[in-house]
Amino acid sequence: MFKMFIKSSILTGIHYIKQCTISKSAFIHTSIILRKAEDRKEMLASLPAKDEGTIGEKSVDIDTLFNRRAKSFPDANTATQLFNGIPFNELPICNIRVSPNNTIISVTDYKGVPRLIRSCGIEGFKNTRKGTNIAAQATAVSISAKAVELGWKTIRVKVRGLGPGRMSAIKGLQMGGLNIISVTDNTPVSWNPPRPRKQRSL
Repeated sequence: MFKMFIKSSILTGIHYIKQCTISKSAFIHTSIILRKAEDRKEMLASLPAKDEGTIGEKSVDIDTLFNRRAKSFPDANTATQLFNGIPFNELPICNIRVSPNNTIISVTDYKGVPRLIRSCGIEGFKNTRKGTNIAAQATAVSISAKAVELGWKTIRVKVRGLGPGRMSAIKGLQMGGLNIISVTDNTPVSWNPPRPRKQRSL
């Protein structure tokens, strides 16, 4: 008796679905999955664009750059070339030391005597915020303002290390009113690096 009841109810359901598809007057649908996908698309569209400092440095095609502006690369006459009336080898140097946890920026004269030193910790950023690109940019803006007070308008930049503040610090120096002539990467590269630590077990 029970088996007959189940069989009849299944047949009734199949018959109803066939009628719905033929008549197209009533149909069963769910929009929960589609709604979730639309909500995710809206959320991703509303997010701000990723910052260059968090993604990393954009690659530059050197060949096209060389064909466009050959003067952007140093040659034998670069040391004596004048920038705002000052020879290149007598321009003040801004050293940016970048690590994953902090960014230290120092401005020296052409002999290497340090005049200004600022870091993200000195600027008031604490703990993990010291390692962000926003902290590096704020530090660069403040040190560039002090360099302008000393009368330095044109500088050359040397960057050392890897971290999120590499590009942001250079942007901050420009925002502070300094004219950057050259950017040199002094990151040390080991040809015989130490053995990597073993993988963390979770």
